[in-house]
Amino acid sequence: MIEELTPPQFSTLAKLREVGSCSQNHLGRLIHYDSATITGVINRLKSRGLIKSSKDPLDPRRRQIELTDKGRRTADAAIETIGGISGETFAPLTREEFRTLTEILKKIIRR
Repeated sequence: MIEELTPPQFSTLAKLREVGSCSQNHLGRLIHYDSATITGVINRLKSRGLIKSSKDPLDPRRRQIELTDKGRRTADAAIETIGGISGETFAPLTREEFRTLTEILKKIIRR
């Protein structure tokens, strides 16, 4: 992966790119990480300058997380890279096979 991102770091950046600024707690729930995991990922991404956090103006106990400009560029590049890898990986499948596989994987994830 580009920038030596780990899978948890990538999923965190990609989800922030998708949803925009959100609380750390909500972000963790969106990507199914427990509190300890998301805290560690957030700390590592902050130290690399890819995200920033601030106090939530509505609730000072919460931390709002958002991408920095560098984080947005990194997320965009990583998403593009993953798209290329996925395209190569799933190239042998027909469109219908790909749709079926996707539905099966979604069913497993939602469980």
